[in-house]
Amino acid sequence: MFTEKLSLGIDTSNYKTSVAVVDVEGNILFNAQEFLDVKKGERGLRQSDAFFQHVKKLPHIISNAISDKEIRNNIGCIAVSTRPRPVEGSYMPVFMAGESFAGVLASSLNVPGFEFSHQEGHIEAVRYYSPLNESDPFISFHFSGGTTEAILVNRKEEIFEIVGGSRDLAYGQVLDRIGVSLGMSFPCGAEMDSITQGRSCQIKNNHLTKIKVIDGYVNLSGIETQAQRLLDQVSSEEIIFELFQKLSSSILEMTIQLSEKHGINKFLYAGGVSSSAYIKHYLLSNKPHNLQLFFADSKLASDNAIGIALLGGKKIWP
Repeated sequence: MFTEKLSLGIDTSNYKTSVAVVDVEGNILFNAQEFLDVKKGERGLRQSDAFFQHVKKLPHIISNAISDKEIRNNIGCIAVSTRPRPVEGSYMPVFMAGESFAGVLASSLNVPGFEFSHQEGHIEAVRYYSPLNESDPFISFHFSGGTTEAILVNRKEEIFEIVGGSRDLAYGQVLDRIGVSLGMSFPCGAEMDSITQGRSCQIKNNHLTKIKVIDGYVNLSGIETQAQRLLDQVSSEEIIFELFQKLSSSILEMTIQLSEKHGINKFLYAGGVSSSAYIKHYLLSNKPHNLQLFFADSKLASDNAIGIALLGGKKIWP
């Protein structure tokens, strides 16, 4: 028997259908993440196609989540992501799939429903299981297939402000575009990351130019164009390795610039791209000693409903 009610979270991003159940101590009692189906050679889904797939996947995932009688009878709230970011005007139709199911589920179970943003869920999924206290000011990077942002988070002063990131393409977009051009299945980041394993981070390459970082911001369309032009000139492994090296170097430089600008030494990395073993190793191996960097394992870094469930739980737990 659970001492406190449980929180069930739902997240319907443009990549995954996710449902999770957590308890008051943060134990993950249920966690299902199903990639949406993308045709070979495609670089994503239209919103309408993604919405349709979520509607098909959610019934059986939710059914599995509450199939255990102890879990079903102790659900205390339903939490759901309803928009990409916690700012006015942030909207993507794909989140309406989760929002609709969450509303029906909350009414059926006669429990409160809470709405959050996809980005807040990403950050909380990593922060909760890190040494960071909730009151600690920190900068969180959100690196995913469609987002590259640095967010200054100070919950004590209710600050949630974008202070850096990319002005054009996201890191995940660059990786996916090159990966698809190399014949990989979308999304491509995990497969590309696996190819880099066992290669030294100190190897020097000169095919791609360094990504400039100005005041915590980057532009990534240039390096994507360069990499596309190299496809017929060098091996795929060499392109992938050097691409990861240049992207990692720019992330480190962004981190250092933002630390100096805002006087922050605690940094959290969320989103699917941050689950890269190469990027994590590069940052931890080359960071200044005064910086504290926090990462999560892949199930918490990539799209998931765990962070959303944790945020919902905070609304009902003591």
